[in-house]
Amino acid sequence: MITENWLYDAMLYIYALSLLFYFSDFVDRNRRAKQMGTGLLVFVWVLQTAYLIQRIVSHLNMSFFSLFEYLLLFSWLLVTISLVMNRFFRIEFIVFFVNVIGFAVLALNMFGIGSGTSLERWELARKLLYVHVSLMICAYAALTIATIFAGMYLFLHSRLKGKQWTKSVRRLPSLELIDIYMYRSTLIGTPLLAMSLAVAVTSILTEGQYALLFDLKVIASFISLGLYIWTVLKRRWLDGPGWKMARWNLYSYALLFLNVFLNQASSFHGWS
Repeated sequence: MITENWLYDAMLYIYALSLLFYFSDFVDRNRRAKQMGTGLLVFVWVLQTAYLIQRIVSHLNMSFFSLFEYLLLFSWLLVTISLVMNRFFRIEFIVFFVNVIGFAVLALNMFGIGSGTSLERWELARKLLYVHVSLMICAYAALTIATIFAGMYLFLHSRLKGKQWTKSVRRLPSLELIDIYMYRSTLIGTPLLAMSLAVAVTSILTEGQYALLFDLKVIASFISLGLYIWTVLKRRWLDGPGWKMARWNLYSYALLFLNVFLNQASSFHGWS
């Protein structure tokens, strides 16, 4: 028999993967990515529906529904609405962010809702923090690779502009190829960063430490996310030159990396 934890692990991972494909389609109009994202999201909806039906059958009196089921129902409703919007209205921007919220709610429910004691809230927030840190590490990895390609692009662009045909220039790939790799790495890292911050906000709200929403570390992370979203949208819709995207990538990563040095002024999981 499949355990509840295993089922929620599967739903959370599949949900995260579907958001990666949705963000890629939202930015790059990738039909194949949209089909993959929609298919995975439909599978998440099926798992949620099956679980809700099982819970309803187990106790038909709705007064016995716990906060756990109500939040799961809320997440299921968000997924349902996003699928309807995707099918009939085709508003990819809204669909993506609706599902980021749905993902955060599902992550909260993954560990269950306690009775409300301080210890239980702390334990839940700590578990959510593990998910946040895991997603953030993956986001950092992808965005670090994007930053490396951004640096390579600016270096090669300046050398070609100055007609400096050195050995290092000849060993580098073309500007077009570097631009593609930089863009794709950013497309992977940006939704991972968005999901990580969504889980972080959920953790803060669960623990009841609302003041952390105005923490310098949290604010800097959201500004960095906004810069990354602006970078990919500008690259896709305004068709700006590659060197501008490379420069904005460096700015965004510098702000994100600044979080490491904000520990003294931050109360949000500072590193020892």
